[in-house]
Order: sequence, then structure tokens, then C-alpha cells
Amino acid sequence: MTQVRLSYAYGTSSQPLLGTTIGEKFDQACAQYAEQDAVVSLHQNVRLSYRQLQEQVNAFACSLLKLGFQKGDRLAIWSPNCVEWTITQFAAFKAGIILVNLNPAYKSNELEYVLNKVSCKGLVIASQFKTTNYQEILTKIAPELNQAASKVLKAEHLPHLKHIIKIDDQEHAGLHRFQDLLTPPSKKMLQKLQQISSELQFDETINIQFTSGTTGNPKGTMLTHNNILNNGYFVGEAIHLSPADRVCISVPLFHCFGMVMGNLACITHGSTMVYPSAVFNPLDTLKAIQQEKCTAAYGVPTMFIAILEHEQFDEFDLSSLRTGIMAGSPCPQEIMQRVIDRMHMSEITICYGMTETAPVSAQSSTEDSVERRVSTVGRVHPHLEVKIVDEEGKVVPRGQLGELCVRGYSVMLGYWEDQEKTAEVIDAARWMHTGDIAEMDDEGFVKIKGRIKDVVIRGGENLFPKEIEDFLYTHPAVCDVQVIGVPDHKYGEELCACIILHENDPCTEETIRQYCAEHISHNKVPRYVRFFSEFPMTASGKAQKFKLREFMREELNLKEIA
Repeated sequence: MTQVRLSYAYGTSSQPLLGTTIGEKFDQACAQYAEQDAVVSLHQNVRLSYRQLQEQVNAFACSLLKLGFQKGDRLAIWSPNCVEWTITQFAAFKAGIILVNLNPAYKSNELEYVLNKVSCKGLVIASQFKTTNYQEILTKIAPELNQAASKVLKAEHLPHLKHIIKIDDQEHAGLHRFQDLLTPPSKKMLQKLQQISSELQFDETINIQFTSGTTGNPKGTMLTHNNILNNGYFVGEAIHLSPADRVCISVPLFHCFGMVMGNLACITHGSTMVYPSAVFNPLDTLKAIQQEKCTAAYGVPTMFIAILEHEQFDEFDLSSLRTGIMAGSPCPQEIMQRVIDRMHMSEITICYGMTETAPVSAQSSTEDSVERRVSTVGRVHPHLEVKIVDEEGKVVPRGQLGELCVRGYSVMLGYWEDQEKTAEVIDAARWMHTGDIAEMDDEGFVKIKGRIKDVVIRGGENLFPKEIEDFLYTHPAVCDVQVIGVPDHKYGEELCACIILHENDPCTEETIRQYCAEHISHNKVPRYVRFFSEFPMTASGKAQKFKLREFMREELNLKEIA
């Protein structure tokens, strides 16, 4: 009798887990790669070697200690990408201060909620970016800032917040200027910092990242040194980073993609962090790759599409590129092939994960075929376990669908002060339930079929939007696509394809439906097809399907059914 192979796999590696704090690893890198470029922020015209970065990190950390910050206090940062973000990140990590990443797109009510949820003592804010004036938004919640006589805030609606540090040159009675906190520290202060740093434990919470909050209020994910340092390290190992590499980081730093897979992958390998712009801009990214001779580039599929479609694309020399990471949402084969052929990224990999798993759980290899890299998310990461389970929690045979679960060093400690929500996703055996439907093949490659909550149930049949999206990408007119479910009297739900066409393409809704009818089974042909010029996006570059669903319910006059 042949034994059924179950959908369980674990990642082996000749490289052990690091077993150290981020501060210790950062100082090792700064000693080892002292005169090499650590960070290049092109939009700020700033270039720091590892030695210079360490000097500024130590200075800022000592200034935080002088302001009264202690181990375990929360310091939030609310800013687009800049060198100050990175200085704040490593200064907090060295001083044992918990860094709280805030989405630069937050409005005042979201800001107030998250600052109070984790009792932030300090907040680093950007000056102004485009139409967002960070100080103005903050002043809506804390009008006391306008009458401040001291730099220690006393605000009724933000009772825990004491210090606001602003990234600009303007003097303000109630704000610290970031640059003033970079004054070289005394020998005594440096010794104090070193002492605090040496007593930190790698299993302590050092970072809080908020989940997007598409259902209810955002939850604060507690991540440790061990979670994010090792995850960044093994992501870097998978794309063979070395001190010779220069990584173009166009993804936001407030998100795991930028902060962990970007910054922490770089410092654990002596590579250079390159920031082309404050927020993603395809032209700035092209310029940065050419000017800095970047060897790696990071992005979500929509970013790579924007780069490839840019009218000036052919003017740039991208031949320095070797590798990179595409993550955040499924990658269409056509896009992956164009990235390899036209951007020279033959070793680009796909990553899969979530904030709660620090973030990466599975990654393709640089040697995997293009077909493997687009049809799967690779295999389980080193030192982690994955399993796929049915509704009763039993591991399913390989080739069958179920929920993907992850266990190992990368799983968060839990949600900040929310045991109930933590218990909903982490079971008694410490498995993180991802909410993703997946399938594992005989070689351990994992395919993500979609979110459990994204499944469209049409007439009792489960339809997976990702499968239909992958098919629609094969149509030459389709640039980007999101498939969603909308309410229907007869079937409960019907499929709706939201499509962005290549520029000036005359394609019609009927053409798309006809194409589907000729190539896929009738139950998968979207009943509705609508064209968009852009999708509502999260700040990390993912299309917001729940907003598309709301819009289409309104557009198709289906709200009363819902």
C-alpha cells in the first residue's frame, strides 16, 4: 500500500539562525564594511558609508536616551522613505526602543487610533509630502502643539505622546528637529547606549507593524529581533546578496518589504540600500538603477509594470541588474518574462508571506524555471515549517487545497494587547493560520490559490479569482486585472473582472468575455467586465479588492442584494 504524502514541509539550511540582536548585527556590519556605501538616498542627495551611518545611528540613539526614552518605550515613525527613517530604525533597535511603523497615508483618525493603541511616547514625522502636511494632521488631534511652551507635549487626545521629532530644518517651540538630535554624543552616553544594547535579548519585541485593518481596526503585530533579523538575512541569502550588491528599494520602508527584506537583508550582507524617491516613481527608479548601477530591484508586480510601460524605459541602461524580488501579489508570467528579458533580472525571485510571519515564509530560488516562479511562490524558507490543512485542521495530501499554516522562528509573538485576536490566528501548537488557500506539489512547491475570504461562491461552487486573473493576463490588451465577487440574486455571487488596459488599446468588454468563453469553462467567465484607469491601492502597492467590491456594488446597483 503506497503511503500518501502529506502537504507538510520544512526548510533545511547549512546556515544557522543568527541568534543575536539587530543592534549587535548592525555594529558587526559597520565594523566589517566601514568604508562601503551603506545607504544612498537619491531624492535627498545623501550618501552614507557604514561608518557614517553608524555614527548617526549612535548619535540619534543617545539623544533618545537623553530625552528619557527607556527600553520597551514605543517610538513611532510616520514618513515616506528617507535616510532618517533608516537612522531611526537602527537607533531604536540598538536602544531597545520598540519601533512602530506608521503608514504615511494615515489620516488623523487612524493616526490617533494607532498612537494610543500602543501608547507611543515619541513620534518622528516627515515635513510635508505632496499634499500631505504631517504636522497639520497631527495638530488636528493635538491642537496643544500650537500653544506649546516646551518640547514635552501634553495633549488631551494623545496622553502618552511626549516627544515629536520633525524631519526638517524649521524651528518650532513644541517640536524637536531631527538634525539637532544627531549631535555627536559624549563618551559617557555612548557607553550607556552600549550597556543597554548588550543587555537586550533577541526574543524581545522590537518592532510593531499594523495590519491593514480592512476588517475593523488595524492590529499591532509584535515582531522580535529574532523574527525580522533572520527573515531579512535568509531573504538576502536566497538572492545571493553580498557586499558587491546595491539594492534599489522602491517599496515603502514602513512595510516589511522595505524594512526587513530591504534594509535588514542589506545590513546582514554588507550590501547598499538605495532609495530612488520618497514614494515609488517609475522614472526615479529607472534613473537610480542606471546611476547607482543597482544589482537588485524590489517591487510589487504593479511597480514593475509601471517601469516597463514607462515611455522613457528604453533610454536607460539597466544591464547592472542581476536579481531582485517581486512580492505582495501574484505575478503574471508575461510580466515576469519581460522583467527577466528587458530588465536583465535573470535571478529575480518571488516571495510569499505576511506581516505576522516577519514577513517571508516561502521564496522561489534563482535557479527555478520562469514557469515555477510565476505559478508557485517557491518552497518553504530555511528553519520554517509549512502545512496545508482542511477545515478540521487535518493536513491534506499533496495536490489538495487547504489553508496554509506556518510555524517557526518568524511567527510574531502576537497582536499588541489583544489575546483574543492572537488566539484566532495562532493555535496551541504555535501554527500561524494565514487565511490563504494553498496547494503543495510533490516537490514541495507551494501555489497560492487566493484568500479564503476572496473566494467567490457561485451557485455553491468555489471559484478562485487568482486563477481567472492569471488567465486574463494572457490577453494582449490587459495590463492589470483584479477579479472580485459581486452579489447576485440567482447564484449568490457572480464574477466581475476589473481591468486596466494597455494605453490606447481599443479592447471592449465583449471582446474580453468572448476571449474567456473560447478558452476557459463557462462558469469562470466573468459576468461583468469593467475598465479602470487605476485601482484603489494600499501604500504598499496592493490593489484593495474590498474597495473595488464596494465600488462595483454601487456601480451595478447591487447594494440591496448585498
